[in-house]
Amino acid sequence: MDKVFKALGDPTRREILRLLRSGDMSAGSIAEEFPIAKSTLSGHLNVLKEANLVVTERSGTTITYSLNVGVYEEMLGAVMELLGVGDDEKEGKRDAFQAAD
Repeated sequence: MDKVFKALGDPTRREILRLLRSGDMSAGSIAEEFPIAKSTLSGHLNVLKEANLVVTERSGTTITYSLNVGVYEEMLGAVMELLGVGDDEKEGKRDAFQAAD
């Protein structure tokens, strides 16, 4: 999970993930969205790949990037837990269960 949070620490990488939420994209299509050198973008994509936030598929010379939905959902769950999202609901269920005893 540390690699995931490191990957999310950069605004460019977060924007890449936002783009991929809409669907798979080739590296060239992603590059068109950013005013940065392709080598810099490649570094960002590698960080996302190492964190398992994206998966790749090569077809000839084209690399297509996809959001790794399972890891993305796991990361969202970890953030929600960290922020205590849903704790009130758990407390309510626990209180109702204890009142029934």
